[in-house]
Amino acid sequence: MQYTAPHLPLWSAAACFKPTDFNYNTDGYDGDGAEDGKSQDSSETLPYIDESPTMSPQLCVSQGPDGEAVSPSPLEGDVEKGLEMKKLVLSGFLASEEIYINQLEALVLPMRPLKAAATSSQPVLTMQQIETIFYKIQDIFEIHKEFYDALLPSIQRWDEKVTVGHLFQKLASQLGIYKAFVDNYKNALETAEKCSQANNYFQKISETVSVKGPKDSKDSSTKSSMENLLYKPIDRVTRSTLVLHDLLKHTPKDHPDFPLLQDALRISQNFLSSINEEIDPRRTAVTTPKGEARQLVKDGFLVEVSESSRKLRHVFLFTDLLLCAKMKKTAVGRHQQYECKWYIPLADLTFQTLDDSDSCPSIQVLPEHEIEEMKMKISVLKNDIQKEKKAPKGQSRAERLRKKMNEQESWLLLQSPTIPFRIHNKHGKSYLFLLSSDYERAEWKESIQKLQKKDLQACMLSSVELQVLTSSCFKLRTVHNIPVTTNKDDEETPGLYGFLHVIVRSATGFQESANLYCTLEVDSFGYFVSKAKTRVFRDTAEPQWNEEFEIELEGSQYLRILCYEKCFDKSMLNKDDNEIVDKIMGKGQVQLDPQTVQSKNWHMDVIEMNGIKVEFSMKFTSRDLSLKRTPSKKQSGVFGVKINVVTKRERSKVPYIVRQCIEEVEKRGIDEVGIYRISGVATDIQALKLAFDTNTKDILVMLSDMDINAIAGTLKLYFRELPEPLLTDRLYPAFMEGIALSDPAAKENCMMHLLRSLPDPNLMTFLTLLEHLKRVAEKEPVNKMSLHNLGTVFGPTLLRPSESESAKGQHITCASDIWSHDVMAQVQVLLYYLQHPPISFAELKRNTLYFSTDV
Repeated sequence: MQYTAPHLPLWSAAACFKPTDFNYNTDGYDGDGAEDGKSQDSSETLPYIDESPTMSPQLCVSQGPDGEAVSPSPLEGDVEKGLEMKKLVLSGFLASEEIYINQLEALVLPMRPLKAAATSSQPVLTMQQIETIFYKIQDIFEIHKEFYDALLPSIQRWDEKVTVGHLFQKLASQLGIYKAFVDNYKNALETAEKCSQANNYFQKISETVSVKGPKDSKDSSTKSSMENLLYKPIDRVTRSTLVLHDLLKHTPKDHPDFPLLQDALRISQNFLSSINEEIDPRRTAVTTPKGEARQLVKDGFLVEVSESSRKLRHVFLFTDLLLCAKMKKTAVGRHQQYECKWYIPLADLTFQTLDDSDSCPSIQVLPEHEIEEMKMKISVLKNDIQKEKKAPKGQSRAERLRKKMNEQESWLLLQSPTIPFRIHNKHGKSYLFLLSSDYERAEWKESIQKLQKKDLQACMLSSVELQVLTSSCFKLRTVHNIPVTTNKDDEETPGLYGFLHVIVRSATGFQESANLYCTLEVDSFGYFVSKAKTRVFRDTAEPQWNEEFEIELEGSQYLRILCYEKCFDKSMLNKDDNEIVDKIMGKGQVQLDPQTVQSKNWHMDVIEMNGIKVEFSMKFTSRDLSLKRTPSKKQSGVFGVKINVVTKRERSKVPYIVRQCIEEVEKRGIDEVGIYRISGVATDIQALKLAFDTNTKDILVMLSDMDINAIAGTLKLYFRELPEPLLTDRLYPAFMEGIALSDPAAKENCMMHLLRSLPDPNLMTFLTLLEHLKRVAEKEPVNKMSLHNLGTVFGPTLLRPSESESAKGQHITCASDIWSHDVMAQVQVLLYYLQHPPISFAELKRNTLYFSTDV
């Protein structure tokens, strides 16, 4: 008798929620943002989360002497602000709670028809299987639905008298339901997997579960797998605990909510402590044929250099071996599978070259300008997608743009890493990965070396054993998607765009004196890049850097600090990049929580790393604010003063500050890697600014002694703080139109005509800077600064209109607009002149006779 799947009634999401009236960033609390099961710490007052390779994060919280959770209360006088922050935290949590309830409902809805079919003549699943897979989901759904319905009106009628602590206390008291869910979690996943393999109908249901979108969202629904949805309750407990910390942070101690929230936090902490150890092995362990547990310790996407080309791999570090795999192409509707490319037993793995004659494969490195161009294209696409989502019937076009952006971001992740990470097996065979940051390289190396300290036996896998292990990687993995924007949920934070000011103050905890320095990294476009470096503090165990940096952020969410010991031993030369490898003494990262850093005040913080404590401060300025051109009140200086005023006072054609900074950079900085891109120490730049403004007699001595990146930063700051851009507000629209011309002859005429239209001091200064930047770019093989790099650094600085002019145009509507069409055009304008044959002031002025000066 042929089996026919019974007709199951269509289930649709019932409308059971009222629309929320809040627009709050739900980062850290949303239910969709952690496919890999890792929650993120948003400030030093939140619990530290041990991102060990488990299904759910380990939560560690500060405790007082009585064992109670310690959470700072608001500063006196900030009560009103604290209550407003409390409302914002609650509003964000409420929005993410709606998402979570929709996810639970997506599991509840198929359960009902499956139960109905189970009692029919053609069941899809047995009642026992249904009870196992959906165990306690209905109860959890009802608990959170009741919590949501009670919390919503409290926020809608918000004032200082409103209390919500009792709601969170009640929610925490019902965590016993979650304990039962966790105890059954492994059985639920295994049963769902077996049923999917045995029944095609259930496989389709479990792979494409429809999740209703939030009421305010344009998207009516999204698709998710049943496995991912079954993980959400485990992740939610941790996120709720993080919210309790934030609520306590912004609740006065004498408020009725404070003891209730504290009690809820205590219950949640105890619950997390009780389940952390139970959860650990369930997602990360696989049993070897000998009955031993092989644990997944770490996994992630890396770029491997294979046959002189870059390949994206998913690398899995187990307790006894390292496995490199790639995702196999599968037909639509089929389970994704990995294919093992190679593996090395950890007992046989080394980092040192076994054969000195081993040749280094040629690494394809694209010109920097191609990477920058791709970033701009991605940013423009982000902007276009946001516009389409707001437009009527724009969803289909937005989806096409999203697909295109995914391709471009994937290309960027493949092409941008340049830091080599080489490993070898006992036979001398080597494998080379390229990483985007030293932090990442250190993480992988430390994880492997930690495992190698154990008494490991070399494990050789049979073909069957290898196939079984590779198949298990799909379920064991903790990193599900490559880190591109299109793989993130819309409600996840887009990151920060603007400038992060960081003061690296000091470090303690070193065992002996050494030559010490720090580097700063931030994430951008899915990978981390090094942005700044302190001075080397020589022969000390307690370095006091006290150096300030201004770091540009492009959708950044994290700041990393690495502490190094400077190595001068040439025997430590890395054969892959011909650079001496300095020893990493410690490393750590903090999340750039918008609420914390977007303040006028400095935010103090400490990163602990391998027993070392690095103290630093930070504050954030949006790009829009940081690029405001504000005229100086003191016209006696040079910063913020019109260029014609300065040149007239100095009786010069080009301002003294421009000439001196250029001369110093060409004297000793033209070979400096990243000149004009690497941040100079902010305090040094401010000292030079003051010296130029007051016409200090010792300015030449200061310049000769100052770090070259500070001098380069001073020159950039001068142009940025001009009350009007060097290429003038008046001509800005014409520059934008000229660069957009398609006909080369018309563009040439227009662009030269615009230069002739500049006032003489502006033109002379621009041509002087232009020739300097060309000389810098001639040293690109050494300093890594191409014409395009320099155009990216200086274009917006020289062209961005002053505040009064930019106000006439469109305002920035979203964060990614900072790399909008205008900014791309500004870079292209400068690049046009940088790529142009030498331009002479005299020649331009001679041709003035043949052209009108009116634009």
